Amino acid sequence: MLGFILRDAEKIVCAAIFLAMTLLGFANVVVRYGTNYSLAATEELLTNGFLLLTIFGAAIAARRGEHLAVTLVADALPRPVARAVFVLSLALSALLLAMSAWFSWQVLANLWGNGMRSYALGLPAWYYQAAVPFGFALVLLRYLQHAFAILCGAPDPGSIPDV
Repeated sequence: MLGFILRDAEKIVCAAIFLAMTLLGFANVVVRYGTNYSLAATEELLTNGFLLLTIFGAAIAARRGEHLAVTLVADALPRPVARAVFVLSLALSALLLAMSAWFSWQVLANLWGNGMRSYALGLPAWYYQAAVPFGFALVLLRYLQHAFAILCGAPDPGSIPDV
């Protein structure tokens, strides 16, 4: 059971967020057409839900190696050079994801420290930002898992061994 959670954590998070967003959007439509009023806070929740869904969805894509890639040049290179280009790409992508995690952590700390509140619900703004640095760290982890499988010659990069 724990292996399933560790292997598919981002899928579980995405499913839960998507379910909550669907129910919230449906409730807003029912209330709006049934009473001519709107649940204004749903916009705030749905917008932040999309942010989280995007980040954790990126982790799913990173694990499967399904991010967009332009491989025209790398495919035309000799195998050793293509491997070096892959490793360079891996290093730069890992750096970008690590920096994204770091800077989103800094944003979280700033929001925590300044006490900013959300516009509709009046919740502390850091609530919405709390999962973002962990999401970027998870994308980095899944990207490195996929790259390791590629470098080790795994037959199907989508079937990465458990960590």
